Amino acid sequence: MEIIDGKQLAKKTREKLKYEVEDLKKEGIQPKLAVIMVGDNSASQIYVRNKSKACNDVGIEFEEYLLPGTTKQEELLDVIEKLNNNKEINGILLQSPIPDGLDINEAFRKISPEKDVDGFHPVNVGKLVLGQDTFVSCTPYGVMKMFEEYNIDLEGKNAVVIGRSNIVGKPMSQCLLNKNATVTICHSRTRNLPEITKNADILVSAIGRPEFVTADMVKDGAVVIDVGINRTAEGKLKGDVDFENVSKKASYITPVPGGVGPMTIAMLMNNVVKASKNQAKK
Repeated sequence: MEIIDGKQLAKKTREKLKYEVEDLKKEGIQPKLAVIMVGDNSASQIYVRNKSKACNDVGIEFEEYLLPGTTKQEELLDVIEKLNNNKEINGILLQSPIPDGLDINEAFRKISPEKDVDGFHPVNVGKLVLGQDTFVSCTPYGVMKMFEEYNIDLEGKNAVVIGRSNIVGKPMSQCLLNKNATVTICHSRTRNLPEITKNADILVSAIGRPEFVTADMVKDGAVVIDVGINRTAEGKLKGDVDFENVSKKASYITPVPGGVGPMTIAMLMNNVVKASKNQAKK
């Protein structure tokens, strides 16, 4: 069994990006990310702080737009429109969740596809489905980079994704399909889930339920990717996978913390640099 070290791979990715940013700066291009946060969700504040640190580390300028929880939809769309029109801003990210009463999908649609570094705009989602070059949602993109780095072959493999969210489950399934895996998506209405997961060569869990995936659900030699981040009553971070027992059967497994999480932020940095390069060509 080998542990997939997301922390180390993220560090390596950021080092590479740092050099790319330095080269861009020599050409007079300064990559810049704008993050919009509505309300004062404490988990979101931690995520935004981590993104700010990563930008600083790579040499990307970071601007934060903190909007009160009372912000109206039109006001949010106005902020996005201004950032779309600001040539200094290369990437726009709307931190979720946003307060009830605001339409997050309309807000995602408002972000220019060229600046949509989260890969949530319907144009970018459509390009992913068509197998075209696009911005891929950062978590699935990070997982794909892990497969690449560890030389895990996906072609013809049975891949099972537990979870069908727009942020992870659906784009993850599409990424795997684009690499010629045979993909099954499972969710809360799936019957006989263990019967399906036991056939998986590649198992990705993204449901947000601590230690939901147990050893009896996993076949010997499977590659297990744990996207879940759950905080227990004691304040400990746990993944969706019972790491201690599943790791005895898996050929590769990601830990929580230190697995997929750091890669998500590294791929966001990658997307901002990509956006900067694309926009410089125009």
